[in-house]
This record gives sequence, structure tokens and C-alpha cells, in this order.
Amino acid sequence: MSSPGGRRLGGVPDIDAPPRVLAVSDEVDEALWSACVTDVSVDLILAAGDLPFDYLDFLASTLDRPLVFVPGNHDPDLSGFGFRNGLALRAGFPSRWPGPPGGVNADGRVVEVAGVRIAGLGGSPLYNNGPNQWSERAQARRARRLVRRARGPVDVLLTHTPPRGVGDGPDPVHRGFECLHHAVRRLRPRWLLHGHVHPYGRPTPDHRLGDTRVRNVVGAHVFGIGRPTPTEAL
Repeated sequence: MSSPGGRRLGGVPDIDAPPRVLAVSDEVDEALWSACVTDVSVDLILAAGDLPFDYLDFLASTLDRPLVFVPGNHDPDLSGFGFRNGLALRAGFPSRWPGPPGGVNADGRVVEVAGVRIAGLGGSPLYNNGPNQWSERAQARRARRLVRRARGPVDVLLTHTPPRGVGDGPDPVHRGFECLHHAVRRLRPRWLLHGHVHPYGRPTPDHRLGDTRVRNVVGAHVFGIGRPTPTEAL
């Protein structure tokens, strides 16, 4: 596996360098689901949905790096879960956590992991009333709550679906969310990382929303995300 610039991925992370992430979504990279993954040198794994949870667990445990994810429209319903003393609870009762072990579900939350401040908003447009599907109106409510929780800028906005008109698809299932434009203006992320729209071998150039770089991370991508936002600036 190579970086976008064609350089071999690997080596020991430089603690003084900006964080490097492995961003994955929607399509399993078979080369990574093997011993070859140890060639990848990153600080953090970001997953934008619709991947087998045992694949994500393998990446996180083999690389020994933290995993932050949001669910996609083909993932199970993870709402209502909480953790207390390491025990998964749902509606106050012990319950089996169906997500990747040790993974941080950032859906509707703002988390700071490996020094990177991440806001998450999973799910796709509503099309068959399945889990993790939202109407534009419902997703807009969730986006407004996320902005209020953030109380300032973030480094990464991690979503499953792209913003409307920014790398989205023409059909209703893959059409982007209009509300993400407002979220980007308010959260001012350096990156918006999404999946959901399969390129099927076509190139997927980055897009820009103001100062935010929007990248489709279907498959697997390794890159640096720049210096984290200083906490004192929030």
C-alpha cells in the first residue's frame, strides 16, 4: 500500500510531526486485513462507516492505535449504548456492545483522541427506514446539537455522507446532506472525511468548502492532517 504521493507507508511515527491517520470506509482493503498492515505507520484510525466491525477491530488491535468511527446506513443501530466501569449498558441494563471493541463512536459527539479533536455525524439519507438513516430535517437537528456541543472549532468532521453537491451522488440514497454546509461553517474543520459514495475505480479528487478539505475515504487512505487545533483557542 502506498501513500497518495506514491511513497511507501511505514516507519516509526515522529512524535513532533502532525498526526497521521488511516481513514477507511465502505470497502475492505484486503491487503490491510493481513500481516501487511504492520507496514502502516499512523497515530489514529478514522472510520466513516459501512465496514465490518471485526475488520476495524483487527486494524486497531494490530496497529495498536485508537479507533474513532461513525456508523453508516449498513451498520447496526448503536444508539442508546453507554459504558460504566467497562460494562456496556443499554437503557440502564447490561447489553452486548455490537460495535468494534474499544472503538469510540463519535456519532453526534465531539471527542479528542490522540490529540485530534473530532466531531462525528454518521448515517445516510432516509430511504427504507433502516438504522442510521435520517431525513434532511432530522439530520439538521443532529448537526445543530453537534455544533452546540463542540463550542468551537474541530480538526476533523467525520461523516458517512458528504455535503450536498460536494462529491455526493445523483440518486436519493447517495445525495449529500445540505445541513453539513452549516456545520462546516460553524465547526471550521481542517478536514471533512466521508464515505458512502463508491468511486468504482474513478479518481476522487478532494473538494473545498471554504478552508475545509473534503475527502472521500472509501477504501483506505493514509495522510497527515496537520497540526491539531490548540485547545486554548477554543
